Amino acid sequence: MTEMGRRERKKQLTRQAISDVATRLFMARGFDAVTVAEVAAAADVAVQTVFNHFPTKEDLFFDDASWVTGPAEAIRTAPPGEPPLETLRKHYLTAIRQRHELGYLASWPAFSRTIEGSPALVARVRQNAQTMEDLLAEALLERNPKTAPLLARLVAAQYGAAQKVLEQELARLMPTGEATDRQLARATKLLEVAIDRVFEALCSGNWES
Repeated sequence: MTEMGRRERKKQLTRQAISDVATRLFMARGFDAVTVAEVAAAADVAVQTVFNHFPTKEDLFFDDASWVTGPAEAIRTAPPGEPPLETLRKHYLTAIRQRHELGYLASWPAFSRTIEGSPALVARVRQNAQTMEDLLAEALLERNPKTAPLLARLVAAQYGAAQKVLEQELARLMPTGEATDRQLARATKLLEVAIDRVFEALCSGNWES
């Protein structure tokens, strides 16, 4: 490994360590009750080091940008001729399965409660959602320049609304407290069924089933 590679790896490890500490503190005490200085102290780094990796306190909580950028990237890299909503359905299913495999789903109810308890995080969720929709609309237009801008925005808004409802359903399905692998697998499967039904309704215009 080159010196540059070692430095980059060290930066990534430091970033991940700060993120892990921040997440633990936020979940335990609430986002608004924890200061960046406390995160820095718990991670044994300087406050400026925290800001070097995370420009704002909210970025410490939402440290994965793929939620915002992933749908647009999925559209840009989709196979030619694949319907946009089918691309987005597969993208969301893949994201849920990856969360399950990485063990993130077990903490989803607590993650959701932390957001609900902080006006700052609720505001960031709305901002992230709008950014995601804007990027997705741009990607839809890039993929098919003949698409009417209004249609691209409507498709992006549909996806954003579906994602919001599915995130709420995910919090509802996840077991509270310590969950077994079997419970998490069952909740994941139930969510996958919900995802298929939601996107089937979006594609067909059937809002009653």
